[in-house]
Amino acid sequence: MEWNPQPLDAADVTVHRRGKGKPLVLLHCLGMTHRFWDVLEPLTDRYELIAYSFPGHGDTPLPAGQYGAPELTAQLRAIAQREGLATFHLAGISMGGSVAQHFAGTHPEMIDKLILCDCTPKYNEESRANWPARAGIARKDGVAALIPMLMQTFFTPPSVAENGPNVQFVRAAFEACSGEGYARACEMLAMVDAEAEARRITAETLIMLGSNERQAFKDAAVWMRANIPNARAVIEVPDAGHASVRERPSFCVDQFAAFLG
Repeated sequence: MEWNPQPLDAADVTVHRRGKGKPLVLLHCLGMTHRFWDVLEPLTDRYELIAYSFPGHGDTPLPAGQYGAPELTAQLRAIAQREGLATFHLAGISMGGSVAQHFAGTHPEMIDKLILCDCTPKYNEESRANWPARAGIARKDGVAALIPMLMQTFFTPPSVAENGPNVQFVRAAFEACSGEGYARACEMLAMVDAEAEARRITAETLIMLGSNERQAFKDAAVWMRANIPNARAVIEVPDAGHASVRERPSFCVDQFAAFLG
């Protein structure tokens, strides 16, 4: 895979803010948008939830070229400065969790508390080799061609069969996702390596993942617990897959609130 990341413009990003209290910045997963976090609405009486969509996702336009975790970190810093956020809580899931680790280790002075859900600082060799192939499918056939596989990863089989509102939301988000936007994000994930940054995180850190998460992410959670200096014990979200926050929102809201205080 050719790799030539380019700077990202914070001016491309629309920030969505709701609630009151200490700011909590939220970084979504691959193929989703800022609306992935709508299930955290019960927290708006004590935190200001701040979310935006990654490049080529939702209301953020496709960037001019490829981008990596350093470019996303620089973009988030510029967004925070524009929005008047000197310090804030930060939470990320999957792709958003990888970026959150890179940002929190690069700018530790800006993060009060950190929540990492279903993520890794660096994908294993098998996954890194697979990301360009997935990008190729998205470009050729659209994200819709990946949905059957993605839904089995994001949710447990009973939830997929039940097809409740959160499963429907995720499926619709994938259907609407730009194939090129998804592909560029896949290329970022093939290259992401935030292990050095993770070791520099100073914020108290909560690690969460679905109980039915894949082994690679369980291994990553163990690594993060051992290498992030102020990481807490790993919390498993019961009966949940990769989209744990969407599959078991009530449990996750309670965990977020208890951790953030």
